[in-house]
Amino acid sequence: MPDKRRCSTFAQISIAVQDIKKRKAVAYWLLAGVAMIIIQVLLGGITRLTGSGLSITEWKPIMGAFPPLSEAEWQAAFDKYQDIAQFKYVNSHFELSDFQFIYFWEWFHRLWARLLGVVFAIGFIYFLSKKYFDKEMILPFVILFILGAAQGAIGWIMVASGLNDTDLYVNHIKLALHFMAALLLLCYTLWFALKLLVPESAIVYNTRLKNFTLIITVLLCVQLVYGAFMSGLKAAMAAATWPTINGAWIPDRLMVQSFINHPINVHFMHRQLAYLLFTLIMFWFGNAIKHGKNQPSSLLNKARIWPFILVITQVLLGIITVVSAPRIVLGKFGTYELLAETHQVVAMFLLMALVVNIYGLRSKRTAA
Repeated sequence: MPDKRRCSTFAQISIAVQDIKKRKAVAYWLLAGVAMIIIQVLLGGITRLTGSGLSITEWKPIMGAFPPLSEAEWQAAFDKYQDIAQFKYVNSHFELSDFQFIYFWEWFHRLWARLLGVVFAIGFIYFLSKKYFDKEMILPFVILFILGAAQGAIGWIMVASGLNDTDLYVNHIKLALHFMAALLLLCYTLWFALKLLVPESAIVYNTRLKNFTLIITVLLCVQLVYGAFMSGLKAAMAAATWPTINGAWIPDRLMVQSFINHPINVHFMHRQLAYLLFTLIMFWFGNAIKHGKNQPSSLLNKARIWPFILVITQVLLGIITVVSAPRIVLGKFGTYELLAETHQVVAMFLLMALVVNIYGLRSKRTAA
């Protein structure tokens, strides 16, 4: 009888170990997806900064994976680009070689999105066939694929907003929507992976600190929207000074101009939100140290340093990027573009760092 019980216990342990291995394998696949989404956002930033976003005037989900393969095909693509306002009023000096440069970045951005979809599809089929998924994973995967498909659709809606005879660039509100949809996909994938990797013993239970973290994250999302507005409206050039905005602490006509469409007001809001976030994260970090010290192995104790480091880096990068704006040279990827891209990437990592800390906090203990 004892031998049977011992065998049953060993069997249960063996099954539990196998389940943990399966969950970890799925989680690492999801983290690979996180890395690919980060690269996709990075490519999106390069596409935007090189002015490449409107170079491909058609949306072909399948055949669009191939670039033009002959001189005639290149010329046909260039002819379509010449019909829109951006070419007529900004890039009318372009030769075919100039067009091929901007075409490459938009094509590569779309190609990476397709590759991301393929990696997720192949991984999903593989793990499904190996029975690595449990019932709890079904709904998150459905949501994940919906978010991925929505991101592609939003991307085309954004591009289409600039394919006309009047607009020089894509609509800045649709640009912000595209950017935030990408970050939502990124954070959801990260959260899904954390659910499979982080044990219950790594969780800290503190309602006030979790709510504080959520408030900061919401403010950061508003700030990221304004960052996209800054980019879409080319607002850095509107006030390439610091600490004042063109010599004034508060811009003239602040309250009679739009806080969504006017470059100076958007720039003002972006700065004020940055100062507010910096201050709040400093206070948050002090609280995180206080509440995490009793659980040295907690996720909070390991991850709390990153919002602190990243927000300092982000503020400094923001200042340097703004004052370097006069160095912008259209059609060139120079100092300003490199700084702006780094600024965007650090903002993305700051959001991810806060998401990890949110996951490491609970408002109350749940029943076992």
